[in-house]
Amino acid sequence: MNDDQLLRYSRHVLLDELGIEGQARIIASRVLIIGAGGLGSPAAYYLASAGVGTLVLADDDTVDLTNLQRQILHTTDRIGQPKADSGRRTLNAINPEVEVIALTVRLAGDALEAEVAKADVVLDCSDNFATRHAVNRACVRHGTPLVSGAAIRFDGQVSTFDLRDAKAPCYHCLFPDGDDVQEERCATMGVFSPLVGIVGSMQAAEAIKLIAGVGKSLSGRLLMLEALSMEWHSVRVARDPGCAVCSDR
Repeated sequence: MNDDQLLRYSRHVLLDELGIEGQARIIASRVLIIGAGGLGSPAAYYLASAGVGTLVLADDDTVDLTNLQRQILHTTDRIGQPKADSGRRTLNAINPEVEVIALTVRLAGDALEAEVAKADVVLDCSDNFATRHAVNRACVRHGTPLVSGAAIRFDGQVSTFDLRDAKAPCYHCLFPDGDDVQEERCATMGVFSPLVGIVGSMQAAEAIKLIAGVGKSLSGRLLMLEALSMEWHSVRVARDPGCAVCSDR
């Protein structure tokens, strides 16, 4: 780390649990963020400001006026622009040291596999079960830690699936893929704007802890927030020995 980096990240360096070594690991890391919307925005903000060396921001959508109530990576003058490109502009302004790779496509198939394989941590900030399950399968195959978040109306949840640990559950253990699952979307159900900030920030915190090797992650736990009453609930999540995705890990 050079003098400018020591100054920029001094408040991390001052933390005994992190120090110079932990910050150096953050600077050397690569994080894949799936989705540059409500959750991906605050997550990307904090990962960039913390100095993650390479941020890969994947989103095939464009900025819409209705996004601006909560998707803080984007601005009014960028309506109609690809969200990944808009996010890159914002993050470059926050921390020009971070390499931000904008992927303006929906990652799937071999492209998804390749990006997951290169990442130290994956953040699932998407809004649909098909993407969440595809990302989980790729993370299981490559043993890449996955931090998953979701938010709808006033309800949020976040969990970490540390797939480097053979005993840890995967996303499918908690939410089995099935045709009977009914999806809820912000476009039809609404979402409380600060809620996505809370959940996305927690995803960033989990990612940084995993990268730096500090603290205890949410692996094996699902943390849920009901924002109207501001009540938190933590639920233990066990690995499903018969899981169709990770049972042979």
